[in-house]
Amino acid sequence: MNETLARILDSGDRALFDVPSKAKGPAGALPLTPQMLVDRPSGDIFGWTMNAGMGWEPSRLGGAEVLILSTHGGLRAPDGTPIALGYHSGHWEVNLLVEAAARELAALGAVPFAGYCTDPCDGRTQGTTGMFDSLPYRNDAATVMRRLIRSLPTRRGVVGVATCDKGLPAMMMALAGSPGMPSVLVPGGVTLLAEEGEDSGKVQSIGARFAHGEITLDYAAEVGCRACASPGGGCQFLGTAATSQVVGEALGMSLPHSALAPSGHPIWRDMAVRSARAVLALESRGFVLRNIVTQDSIENALAVHAAFGGSTNLILHLSAIAFHAGLKRPTIDDWNRVNRQIPRLVDALPNGPVSYPTVQVFLAGGVPEVMLHLRRAGLLKTSALNASGESMDTTLDWWEQSERRSALRKLLLERDGIDAGTVIMSPDAARKNGLTSTVCFPAGNIAPGGSVVKSTAIDPSVVDSDGVYRKRGPARVFTTESAAVRAVKDGAIQAGEIMVLMCRGPMGSGMEETFQITSALKYLSFGKHVALLTDARFSGVSTGACIGHITPEALAGGPLSKILDGDLIEIIIDRKTQQGSVNLVGHGDEVFGAVFGTEVLDGRSPRPDLKPDDQLPADTRLWAALQDVSGGTWGGSVYDVDRIIEVLEAGKRALSPSAP
Repeated sequence: MNETLARILDSGDRALFDVPSKAKGPAGALPLTPQMLVDRPSGDIFGWTMNAGMGWEPSRLGGAEVLILSTHGGLRAPDGTPIALGYHSGHWEVNLLVEAAARELAALGAVPFAGYCTDPCDGRTQGTTGMFDSLPYRNDAATVMRRLIRSLPTRRGVVGVATCDKGLPAMMMALAGSPGMPSVLVPGGVTLLAEEGEDSGKVQSIGARFAHGEITLDYAAEVGCRACASPGGGCQFLGTAATSQVVGEALGMSLPHSALAPSGHPIWRDMAVRSARAVLALESRGFVLRNIVTQDSIENALAVHAAFGGSTNLILHLSAIAFHAGLKRPTIDDWNRVNRQIPRLVDALPNGPVSYPTVQVFLAGGVPEVMLHLRRAGLLKTSALNASGESMDTTLDWWEQSERRSALRKLLLERDGIDAGTVIMSPDAARKNGLTSTVCFPAGNIAPGGSVVKSTAIDPSVVDSDGVYRKRGPARVFTTESAAVRAVKDGAIQAGEIMVLMCRGPMGSGMEETFQITSALKYLSFGKHVALLTDARFSGVSTGACIGHITPEALAGGPLSKILDGDLIEIIIDRKTQQGSVNLVGHGDEVFGAVFGTEVLDGRSPRPDLKPDDQLPADTRLWAALQDVSGGTWGGSVYDVDRIIEVLEAGKRALSPSAP
């Protein structure tokens, strides 16, 4: 036998063979009563037996049982060095929050439990087949989390700890879908910027910039090494992870000033300690999550999202949270209404004009500071409750006069030389600085069911003086992201062209993100003069004239499926009125306008090269079908069980041999 196989089969340590078959067992006795033995399920009592077996002091087993559910990933030594890496920095330090909350719960006489459902990283899977599982994972994880909650039937509250793009929305969906108990959400915070180098959004474009000769190999290697400057937390920009933290706080699921805290720091750990106190306080007062997540809190989330300039992915996630809470899902009309009322007030990466990192937004006051401005403007539902058990009005009054607010704003000025009022602005100051409303939903003969663009993040230099972005250019059509990225890197895309990426919606790729393309366009010198149309979605850090979520998607027979190379496309986005259109208006040198363009598209057949990605997993195909009959992407890509059963039953009847 060779030495390698021998070491796999046996370690050669004879001491391992001394295996005991019995142990003394825990000392003490369970605090049982006759009534418990007669009336309680055997699982409740055996649960105490296992608790004692795991080492909990038997005399303390009668405390309130609280589940701390997290997305923690990786394995850290006590000094923080990695034993096994996580998928991403966002969940790398989350267990420190779990530990802080658990110790506080125990100190208060409760019995903490910890459960885990880790999450993937959209940054790690950009441009790979791993992206095909990204959005579907969210639904699966929310299901697993709800099952874990229900699988501890004696729990009297839940603390949910999560950080990033899909794990945090999944956690919010899970908590919202368990509305009859006290719950508190603890966001996992953010990582810090490198003192010298690039942020974790820009650094993802080093491949494209190197391919165009705009940076050197040494530069790419150096900035790539240090962009995640601290070990834990979500990315430094206001992408989907940070926006989800902001929205969770706006919904009232988190304590005030929780979102965007710097991971690993004392103020971040303290948030978990106070959240543990909060869940017990809610339980003692009889408050459950349905008292907090209401239609008013959904309105507040819409308003705060608009004021922050948040990720367009929250259009999916907020609808899903509302659905699981049993509330009305926000429609395009709702998003339009709110975005036309509320200008962007926050200058954060990647939106500009300065683009402050998320930790500086936290120091400037974060969510409560934005809410103060919204309250003054009469744009906030102030009677809505938050995780403290008090109204937004009450906690905003506290925040406005708090030492916490004044100390952190002073620190931002003294240490970083930044006035908090330039990070989070009043509506008047925001307008004076050129900030516009966040999202626009263009429609037209290419997108009859709608689309979305983060209009506030279009480069101002390509916007006309009247605040309108106008572009007319030839289509360059791609059916895979890899082909589109290769064209960008190879210099095959020219200023003035409009990239059209199809077959990347739910049916084609699980509605993958296309940040490889959008990041390259943002940071290449000519990129602002190129637009992108797609049925895929975008990373929350995407900027520019990138129009996604085009509906119907190409594989569902939408007009997008009929666009040809050389078609003349016109895009108009009014950043003041938040009205927009995207139309086929010609081909080659011929201009025939949008009305005739509709007739042209109606007369064309879909392209013959359309197909789902060859590597699309069966799991994702199932997700695409289930979410489609449940309201599709505009409905949050959820699983509406009643609707799914209705469609299945109708299908069975139609396929029955006895059907007419």
